[in-house]
Amino acid sequence: MKVVKWILAIGLTLVVGVTVYLTMFFDLNNFKPQIVDAVKKQTGRDLQITQDLSWSIFPSLGIKLGGISLSNPDGFTPVSMLDVNEAVANVALMPLFSQQIEVDLLKLDGLTLNLVTQKDGETSFDGLTAEKSIETPQSATSNSEAVSLQTLDIGGIELTNTNINLIDMASNTTQTFSLKSFTLGQFSLGQFADFAYEFSATLPDMQLASSGQGKIKVDQALNNITINDFAMVHKASGDSLPGKAVTAELTTQMTMALDAKTLELQLTKMSAMTLAATGDIKVNYGNSIPKIVMNLDVGDIDVDALLPKQEGDAKETEGTPETAPSQEPDLSALKSVDLTLNLTAKSIKVSNMLTQNWQMKMAINKGILNLSSLTADLYEGKLALSAKLDGRKAVPTYQFDKKLTGVNIRPLLIDAAEVDLISGTASFEVNGSGSSLLPDNLKKNLDAVGKFEVADGSLYGVNIPQMIRSAQQKLKGDLSADNKEELKTDFTSLTGSFTMKDAVVTNPDLAMASPLIRLSGKGTANIASEALDYTLTTSVVGSLSGQGDADESLKGVNIPLTIKGTFQEPKFGIDTKALLEGQFKDEADKAKEKLKDGLFKKLGL
Repeated sequence: MKVVKWILAIGLTLVVGVTVYLTMFFDLNNFKPQIVDAVKKQTGRDLQITQDLSWSIFPSLGIKLGGISLSNPDGFTPVSMLDVNEAVANVALMPLFSQQIEVDLLKLDGLTLNLVTQKDGETSFDGLTAEKSIETPQSATSNSEAVSLQTLDIGGIELTNTNINLIDMASNTTQTFSLKSFTLGQFSLGQFADFAYEFSATLPDMQLASSGQGKIKVDQALNNITINDFAMVHKASGDSLPGKAVTAELTTQMTMALDAKTLELQLTKMSAMTLAATGDIKVNYGNSIPKIVMNLDVGDIDVDALLPKQEGDAKETEGTPETAPSQEPDLSALKSVDLTLNLTAKSIKVSNMLTQNWQMKMAINKGILNLSSLTADLYEGKLALSAKLDGRKAVPTYQFDKKLTGVNIRPLLIDAAEVDLISGTASFEVNGSGSSLLPDNLKKNLDAVGKFEVADGSLYGVNIPQMIRSAQQKLKGDLSADNKEELKTDFTSLTGSFTMKDAVVTNPDLAMASPLIRLSGKGTANIASEALDYTLTTSVVGSLSGQGDADESLKGVNIPLTIKGTFQEPKFGIDTKALLEGQFKDEADKAKEKLKDGLFKKLGL
């Protein structure tokens, strides 16, 4: 036992003696010229160390340095690539021998990086990369060894006044990223520690600012990282943003398993402008393509309010036709995404059209976007939609199946397309497929079939009974007949089916019924030119009273009706020949009755 004590005493004496000798007689500052010369020889750069170097060995390994500057290559502006105001690190020495790390303080202040890219492509890093050395294979034993620490204690970490400037001489732009501060409080494995940061960025068209705080814990095996109550506030300003400024707040709980390569985020609060959401995100990054599963529940979304205002641009480009894109959008990024998204939303407003109670299930995998289900309430009815977009080839293909049931069609068309043409309760089904996402090709290449039914509604812009009556009165010689009634035709049902090919919608079986008239026929609508071409047959089945006189002479007479013009300005025409034939029939019937009455009188009947 005495021998052991003597050995320990001698060892401690040697450590103390060496420490005293090194710290008192071994001055690192004497090696500054050699360090500067070595950097110059290896990189061609100028290294400056303007402050004294200080260091310690016992009881802690420590170093303090400052006033460090490393130059950019010759001819670069700014001259300095790297500047450090102060760096301090202190680690307790003796605990290291028992796999215990105790750090008193890690501090870095005033780090500035000026990373320049010249017009010819030369960068600040050129010449700094060391030649590749021949890799020595590691043994299986060394590869499989896991890091194991008995303890890891850090008194604190302070990073302050860190700036990174990305300077592109070709585009004459500078992007600045500034970490004003990052602090980590007392930290130990298996225990939560407080942290906080303050960050800002200056981009060519935007200013960013972000701050946050939370609690972090790392387990003893260094495999699991947990972050709780991570609250962040992000602010952005720029002319391209809605209202030129956006503020977003986010509070999350995060767990990360380094061994399983998984990450889970719980979004307890997420808000930006009028948008608010909660949910969770799970990521498995162990594969070549990370697998992401997102579940989001959002409130009211006003897409129009979220988009930037374009008033100035609209005035400048008024009267100038927009040039349609000539190349297909590049969807190759879909191949590198494995995403499953389940979204619910209280309401979504886009292009002035309001929908509620969204339920959406979507997946992106191997270049295919699959919208397996989307349901929503809109305009007193319901929407059900499924769709698929295949972006694996240069020209994308797509298919869809859409159903609308019980929709109040008039306000929907007014809000969505500013078209006031029809009212009623509508049901609509269509399924289609096509290729190409170019605007013109979307119309030309879409093949679709569908059907529709509208109940208890009206056609606006035309009063068919009034048209018939007015034409009939003019045929009778009443040229003063004029249409002073509302241009509206009421109906109890309007049905039909359709096909679409080469941008033309063909409707072979349009049928409309009301207490006054029946209408049937066929026609086409060209969605490229918006031209209408319908030939219909109208028959009067009841008195036109209530919309004019009670003349029933046209009962049973088929009257051809045409619809020409465009979607915005449809033009209705009526075949007066049929009306004339109906009038002759009426006069002939009256003459027959008069002759019949006279004959009966002569016969005394």
